[in-house]
Amino acid sequence: MDALRESSYGLEVQTIIVDNASRDDSVALVRKEFPHCTLIINEVNVGFGRANNQALDLVKGRYVLLLNTDAFMSPDTISKTVAYMDAHPRCGILGVKLVDRDGRLQPSARYFPTPWNLFLQRTGMNRFFKGVRMVDDMAWDHASVRHCDWVPGCFYLVRNAVISQIGLFDPRYFLYYEETDHCLAARKAGWDVIFYPDTVVMHIGGESAKSDSEITQSGSQIEMLQVESELLYFRKNHDIAGVWLAVLLTILGDMIIVIKRMLKQNRPVGLGAYAKHIMLVWSLFWRTRCGTRPTR
Repeated sequence: MDALRESSYGLEVQTIIVDNASRDDSVALVRKEFPHCTLIINEVNVGFGRANNQALDLVKGRYVLLLNTDAFMSPDTISKTVAYMDAHPRCGILGVKLVDRDGRLQPSARYFPTPWNLFLQRTGMNRFFKGVRMVDDMAWDHASVRHCDWVPGCFYLVRNAVISQIGLFDPRYFLYYEETDHCLAARKAGWDVIFYPDTVVMHIGGESAKSDSEITQSGSQIEMLQVESELLYFRKNHDIAGVWLAVLLTILGDMIIVIKRMLKQNRPVGLGAYAKHIMLVWSLFWRTRCGTRPTR
């Protein structure tokens, strides 16, 4: 909270905290230490998008900043990003340079996922298809302002006029793909999505997910929620053909990975894990009714 105050020096700021069924003494701490903040308390975890949507009726400012508990701003972050948006009225959504706790660059200016580019990335076949844009293009210096498709939701500065026009997050996404879907809707409505490099936010990553389920070995994804949100996204934005293609390419990708590992190591490797993943994809495909409704 101190970093928030320091970063927003000279600006009038309204702070709304949504406690999404925390399991520690967060509520008592906020009430004691930050009585000036508006506090919304959820008895159960309603998901990332739905929790952020709860604050909309209380918002008064011209910009809305969504800031995760695992994202830590530089002292100049809010003042610089607000100044940029003031100077660029077509900028509807803005993200910044994200780094991990060791200062390593994280994906910050991202491009829309498709069944095809996810398949290529997962199988490593993207090196044979140089013309296909991947979700994460890290092969540039991240030192200049850049138009992109979407920016991560850990630091998500959005113009209130955008929310008035298209709303905020689709409540069907419990976790993951909310900001991807929202940025797509904003771009369709004529707004720019901008990566702004002149300030840095440290993002630890994975903290929001820990309150709901076990983190997978990657440390950043909850597999079931990831798969479900992917199906919902492709059905919504690529219709029935898109979600079917996503399912088929996911299964094909699992098979290719297994075959590659068998050829490389001359023995079956991880067959059970990939079989389990295929079953999960099929199960969620039918449970979401071909990607048309969430499971929770």
